[in-house]
This record gives sequence, C-alpha cells and structure tokens, in this order.
Amino acid sequence: MSATHDIPDDASDAEQVLPKTQAEFFERAAEKVRAKFPKSPGVYLFQDQAGRVIYIGKAKSLRARVGSYFLKAAAEDQRTTRLVREAYDVDFLEAESEVDALLMEARLIKDIQPKYNREMRDDKSFPYLQITTHEDFPRVEITREPRSSGVKLYGPFASVGSLRGALHVLQRVFQFRTCSLDIEEDDQRWRWFRPCLLASIKQCTAPCNLRISKQDYRRDIARLKKFVEGNRKSLLKEMRTEMQEAATALRFEQAGRLRDEIDLLESLHERGELEKHEQPEVFYIDPKKGLAGLKKVLKLDDQPRTIEGMDIAHLGGEETVASLVQFIDGMPFKPGYRRYRIREVEGIDDYASMQEVVSRRFTKLRDEQDVFPDILLIDGGKGQLGRVVKAFEALEIEPPLILSLAKREELIYIQGRSEPLRLGRHAYALRLLQYVRDESHRFAQHYHHLLRRKKTLGES
Repeated sequence: MSATHDIPDDASDAEQVLPKTQAEFFERAAEKVRAKFPKSPGVYLFQDQAGRVIYIGKAKSLRARVGSYFLKAAAEDQRTTRLVREAYDVDFLEAESEVDALLMEARLIKDIQPKYNREMRDDKSFPYLQITTHEDFPRVEITREPRSSGVKLYGPFASVGSLRGALHVLQRVFQFRTCSLDIEEDDQRWRWFRPCLLASIKQCTAPCNLRISKQDYRRDIARLKKFVEGNRKSLLKEMRTEMQEAATALRFEQAGRLRDEIDLLESLHERGELEKHEQPEVFYIDPKKGLAGLKKVLKLDDQPRTIEGMDIAHLGGEETVASLVQFIDGMPFKPGYRRYRIREVEGIDDYASMQEVVSRRFTKLRDEQDVFPDILLIDGGKGQLGRVVKAFEALEIEPPLILSLAKREELIYIQGRSEPLRLGRHAYALRLLQYVRDESHRFAQHYHHLLRRKKTLGES
C-alpha cells in the first residue's frame, strides 16, 4: 500500500518540474480530488485526452492516494512523470472495503488492459488467485505459475502482500482449505486424520477430517467465486434466503453458520489493512509427500505404507503405561491403536518399559503371523533405540526399520546407523514423523489419565 500524503493547496511545486500544460492538469486534477474523491477504499482510473483508461490502481483512501500523484516528489519520479504527462483526467470507483478494491482492480485491469498496466497482462510472474476445479474439495492458493487446466484463475494482481491479506480475510468468511492434501470424499481413512490449527480457529471446515460434505464444501467455494467476481449483493441476498430456509427446516447449525458468514461479509470494511491479516504458523502434513520423503532420506527400496509409534507415560512411578498408534499411508488408523499397562517393570524405567511393550507387541504379531509395520518409531534418542534393538535380538525376531525421534533437536536416530539424521524443520518427512510421535504421546497420556481417574475416584 502506498504511503498517503496531504494534497498541496496549489500546484507551485509541480510547476517547477512540469511544462505549463501539465501544471494545468495538476492543478485541475488536484482540485477535483479535493472536491470529489472520498476517503474510502476504491479504484482510480487515469484517462488520456481521448477518454481511454491508461492506468488503474487501488487505494485504501482514494483522496489521499490519488492526491499523492500531484506532489513534487511524484512529479520527479520517472514512472509517475510518464503517466501524468499523458493523463488528461482522473476518475474513481468507490468500493465497500479494501478487499473489494483489490478484487475490483484486478478485474478492471484484465478487462481494460490499460497502457501503463501493460506489464501485468499475461505476465506469469505476477501473483494469481487459483482455485482448483478437479478435486472433491477444491483448494485455494496464490501462485505465480498458474496451471493451464483444472483451475479457475483470478488476476493478475499487482501486490502479492495485498492478495495474501485478502485471502486470509476471505478464509475467515468462507473457511476454505489452502493445504496441498489430496482429499477424496469416498476415502474413509480421512476420518482419522487430525486437522491443522486452521480448523480449531474456524478458518477451515476441515475436509481433511471429512467434517463437511463434498456438496456443502463446493457450495462454499461457489460463494467465494461469486464474491471474487464482484457479485456481493446478489451473494448476500442468496445467503439470507438460504439461512431463512435452513432455520425454517430446523437446521439451526447451518443457519447459524450462514448468519456468521453474512455478518463477516457485511463487516469487511471494518477489518483493517490487508497487510495486517497474518495467519498463525501452520505446517501442513501431506501424507504422500511425507512418505515419499521418508523413502528418499532413509534410502528405502519401497515407499513405506505402515508406521507404528510407541510412547511411555507415567507419574511418580505409578501406573506406567504405553501406547501404540498405527498410521496407514500417512494417516492415523485408529482401529489399530493399542494401550498397554506395564506389568513387569517397577518404578521409573522407560527403557525397560519400552522393551516390555516391544516384546508383547511383536511376539503377538509373530505368533499370529500378522504383518509387521514398515517402520517402528519410538520417542527418544540413541539409548532408547539401542534398548529396542536388543529387545528384538532377545526375541530372535527380525525387526522392521526402527527409528527414534529425539524431542530437543528433532534428530532422527536410525537402526544400524551411527550418526543421526537431521532434516529441515519444514521437511515433509520430519513433519510426518513428528505427527506419529506426538499422536503416540497424546494417546499414552490419555490412557494414563484414565487409569489415574479410576484409581482416584474408584471408577470402574
């Protein structure tokens, strides 16, 4: 967003650097801006003497932004000088919010293709808003390399920062997803997937957990498209009708959500500057990329499909318990979760407790001729890994690939390797392992609290 300036009371500054005809334009235009331009958001249009639009820009405050063109500093700027030298008039279109102004600017530039916005036409280096069309649950994203098919494109936009701010504002209203997950409605394994933080703060309806139907999610995307295309009034009318129908049919949850969306749309003008709308840091877990990453960094012949994670929980040496969580194709498979109450270890001894759990789990799998996981992940460092390897040796069982993930530095210790593996903290492979580790820890703690509650309250 450009800085705002006070409009000069006269054109004396401009006259020092511009020929007389341009000084006259400065004076006439500056007076028009003072008299007619509002302080609200909108789009401004410079026109030449033939009435052709030669430049389009957006503004948070039309009066301040357009007035800044008629200052001495602007007149000395080469790009501004070229524009105002050809300009004969300037006009504006008011918008209801800064978001509306940004979208209006992009639509007008695409339709009119003004001379001084020429560098934006068909230039893929400029940001676009891209909505996928081939997926069950379309994703919304910003890209500088738009795809040629399977997407609906909006843009180009002049400022990626403003576009990102607008996307965050609109996500609060329409709660669409911006992740890269490949979600299919008929794949029921997604029901055990843990949504990211955006679901908790109500900026995504969590299709990754199948919390919303394909039909309802696509209806939200259709509303988003309608808004981006400038059909705000008809959209609000449509949503009010739908809200009333839902209330009449006693679908109060749906009616309440529509009411909240309508309120947010109507209050967009109160939402502040676009650049101030920043999302919390959310790292998405992409199962496919995580598994592919594990195959690569662990130098595996085949991509792993099943990962099991184990963890120990205790408090003061009492009620030591263990958990086992199972992930299939990178997603939690809750029917495969198991809980263990430690029987043979007295006091606090995580190493011995883990050995006991490993022995019980894999003895049972061997005896029942069941399939072993591709990867066994335990929480801990090199020492924990060594004790688990010894447990398999004592059982004379060929183990799966054993990994240990240390919390402090997130180092990955690997069975048979002397040095740990360090991955970038945003690496998909590390994110997936962290997810498995954290889920096993959560499940162990939950079991521990259940046992303590039964003991304390005498519950059965």
